[in-house]
Amino acid sequence: MKKILLVCDLGMSTSLLVKKMQEAAKARGIDAEICAKSIREYKTAVTEFDVALLGPQIRYKLAECEKIAHDHHKKVACIDMMAYGTMKGDKVLDQALALIEEA
Repeated sequence: MKKILLVCDLGMSTSLLVKKMQEAAKARGIDAEICAKSIREYKTAVTEFDVALLGPQIRYKLAECEKIAHDHHKKVACIDMMAYGTMKGDKVLDQALALIEEA
């Protein structure tokens, strides 16, 4: 099972994207747990996931999140702004899966 964490300021703006990603994963037959959390929950939540993707609105926190992720041997990146803005769950799923493969 692939475990993907989406992170935004309060964990709410990524909720719709989570649903779109879950639909894309199901359509492809990919067993995935995809969850949205707030940046405040990131430090403890990142340990439970294979990869974390930050919403574009908190991309300024990437360096801080990378350090925490590195300490737990996890990958983190910012969600592609265009894919986020257009709610392209399949594209964001591809981004997450590519990061998981790099690990």
